[in-house]
Amino acid sequence: MSSVLYDAPGPKSRARSRLISVLGTIVLAGGFLALIVLLGLPKISANGAVEPGLWDISRWDVFNDLLVWRTLGFGALATLRMAAVAAVFALVIGVLFSFGRLSASAWIRVPTTVLLEFFRGMPVLLMMLFILLVFATGSFWAGVAALSVYNGAIIGEALRAGINALPRGQREAGLAIGLTPVATRFRIEFPQAFRQMLPIIIAQLVVLLKDTSLAFIVGYNELLRAGLNQLANFFGEQYKFSFFFIVLAIYLTMNLSLSWLARRIAKRTGPQAGSVTDEDSTPPADPDRVDPQALGARSKSQTF
Repeated sequence: MSSVLYDAPGPKSRARSRLISVLGTIVLAGGFLALIVLLGLPKISANGAVEPGLWDISRWDVFNDLLVWRTLGFGALATLRMAAVAAVFALVIGVLFSFGRLSASAWIRVPTTVLLEFFRGMPVLLMMLFILLVFATGSFWAGVAALSVYNGAIIGEALRAGINALPRGQREAGLAIGLTPVATRFRIEFPQAFRQMLPIIIAQLVVLLKDTSLAFIVGYNELLRAGLNQLANFFGEQYKFSFFFIVLAIYLTMNLSLSWLARRIAKRTGPQAGSVTDEDSTPPADPDRVDPQALGARSKSQTF
């Protein structure tokens, strides 16, 4: 079966593709194994002392201490706390931005557009520092405010795109039954746009979760600060890579869990390709085939 844009690959092309895939996998696996071996080799420090490799047991015995895991746990909970609060505010700000950008009044639409582009172009870290220094809100609320405004601007643009993608008949139908423009936007357009853009919104919330690590700079005791600052400085330089590895594993676990959730929602809310209903399962009628029973019933009706 050939495609519209290109011909289906033949036996030689398929064999070549399989060979390239196998060779690429072998090269990546070999590079990964070489990196593991290289990290495990002993190193010579600046003063000439020989230090054990990064996989040596002496670099990991610190994790037998329950206090280490408790500190990492408190840091992870602080990260999730900031991400959860910022996500709620980001959704609210995103809804406000989307309605402001779609307003029929230029007095609302133009200032909203200027603010949205300003917040989208401003780095999150600079926004955190600005809020902390100017408003003296504390490290937690400085991080929450910066993450909420920045990600709310991006979510607002996604919602605006989702509303613009809806058929115009949706809005016209709401106005036809007597709803006001605002009620039509809230009760008809916005629920559909939110459902359509939900995977994109959740993907942006994953970015929000990762950006909580920037609160390390403003003094918030989140996971990165707890692992690579407090614990590494307390136990010494030889454990810095070990703490880095554990913090990385915790971040990957949280982010991959949210990414998995985004894919599940995208699969459930997207169009069900290939689904067949009961009506579609009925084979089409053959115009060249004549049903004898139908023909007999028709002749009887014509007789009477």
